[in-house]
Amino acid sequence: MRLFTIHTGNFKLDGGAMFGVVPKVLWNSLNPADANNRCTWAMRCLLVEDGDRLILIDNGMGNKQDAKFFSHYEPHGEHSLESSLQQHGFHWNDITDVFLTHLHFDHCGGSIIRQGDRLVPAFPSATYWSTEAHWTWATQPNEREKASFLKENILPIQESGQLKMVPEEKDYPFSAHVRVRFAHGHTRAMMIPFIEYKGKTLVFCADLLPSVAHIPLPYIMAYDVFPLTTLEEKKSFLQEALEKEYILFFEHDPQIECCTVKMTEKGIRADRFFSLHEI
Repeated sequence: MRLFTIHTGNFKLDGGAMFGVVPKVLWNSLNPADANNRCTWAMRCLLVEDGDRLILIDNGMGNKQDAKFFSHYEPHGEHSLESSLQQHGFHWNDITDVFLTHLHFDHCGGSIIRQGDRLVPAFPSATYWSTEAHWTWATQPNEREKASFLKENILPIQESGQLKMVPEEKDYPFSAHVRVRFAHGHTRAMMIPFIEYKGKTLVFCADLLPSVAHIPLPYIMAYDVFPLTTLEEKKSFLQEALEKEYILFFEHDPQIECCTVKMTEKGIRADRFFSLHEI
């Protein structure tokens, strides 16, 4: 079994939205905002080689949107989904499974590409995985979340016939070394992969914990549809991560890939920082 970090570039999001009720005087030292109050965030995905399966967990925002859309988020950086796959010796056609934690554009936009006037799957040999509850939530979106669920990222997956659903069961065995849990605070039925790797459990945190800065309990995104649910999910997960010595893998932290946690006088906080290849 092998794991590879897949960098798909950086983008910008409003700092106030990313840190919710936490005052800027506190969060700005953690991820400084630009003149428009936007902070830089990573779109860091994970490639899991598990037996004969090559599983890509999330895939960034892609490059098919128009200039107006990109002006809101300023995608930047030297990395792309394609170049990152190539760096590790892989091609689009090699991917057997595209595991979508949820269907917000910065997590699934790379799923679909333009071929002339057509929108087609970027990974022609892959099965795309969502879950029934979240798919329904995304394709019949509420007004608050609607801007994050782009039809052009989502509907062509189903139209291709490559879509399958993960049962909404705790610790569902997705592959030999990957099991799935669900979180409902950020959005309905977001999938969280737990990966057994080198005798450790690595958790792809998705938007339950988008960055190290979000480990303290009050640091909850304003994007979360049910923030009090996120609060309870974070409490439970962080306590389990402490007790079982999980490795946390961050999708959006601009600098830090992985960390462990420890108990402090202020509660559970980050302990050791390291890159995936150092495990």
